[in-house]
Amino acid sequence: MPSSIPSTDLYCVFGNPVAHSRSPWIHARFAQLTQQPIVYARRLVPLNGFAQDLASLQSEGGKGCNITVPFKLEAAQAAHSRSARVELAGAANTLVIGANGHIHADNTDGLGLVADITRNAGIAIRGQALLLIGAGGAAAGVLGPLLEQQPRSITICNRTFSKAQALVDQHTALAKTQKVELHAQEQQALDGNFDIIINATAASLQGTGIPVPASVLCPGSLAYDMMYGPAAAPFLQWAQAHGAVGRDGLGMLVEQAAESFALWRGVRPPSSQVLQELREVLAQETHT
Repeated sequence: MPSSIPSTDLYCVFGNPVAHSRSPWIHARFAQLTQQPIVYARRLVPLNGFAQDLASLQSEGGKGCNITVPFKLEAAQAAHSRSARVELAGAANTLVIGANGHIHADNTDGLGLVADITRNAGIAIRGQALLLIGAGGAAAGVLGPLLEQQPRSITICNRTFSKAQALVDQHTALAKTQKVELHAQEQQALDGNFDIIINATAASLQGTGIPVPASVLCPGSLAYDMMYGPAAAPFLQWAQAHGAVGRDGLGMLVEQAAESFALWRGVRPPSSQVLQELREVLAQETHT
């Protein structure tokens, strides 16, 4: 029967773990502010169940999903088409499901990180020396957009040096195009200090300590942890104790979500407003 009420479109975030995810709150707020009829949920996916759960979402008429750890590489492989960012990174955090079942993969993580550093924190990346800690899906997803900001150099360090070198090899052509020095260093032999240090590891979550020496910091360096909340606290406290400016990944989370929302709905939500509101929500939770 025809109805003037718009149908509600289904979206979700896939992850393991996923109970901590703030994405449902963020997308619900985006939907309110842009008057988009969507519902967005968390889905805990078994470690070997990504393909099955993606098929289930499709059968339920889902229009798209976000992907968090540890499924970003699998999501890229599951898609029928991939953005240039996904082709380069080999990792996807956003899937768009078309009416014909076609799945398109994109990666908005790097766009979110760059927007948070340059717009929300007001710090230029161009011409700076960057240290990227980690070489997994999180690091791979942001390296391309960071290179496009034309920093002076990006150094990648990782517990397994060969993974860092592989990430460098993957991005050498883009680095040359952007005229950026890009190289890998042994984590144990890390030398020099940096203007911007980005922690793309889960070291804080795993309780394995800070993965780099304090010598990488200089007064006023930006030390950015892609985690947020309690998971980011050890890295940020360490950085601030050594004179650096600490920033957690909450802004990246909101900004990458805004990019995903725009891909799905063709509407750009007011991300700065939602970030401010989310920080207030988290502050209230901390004090209750």
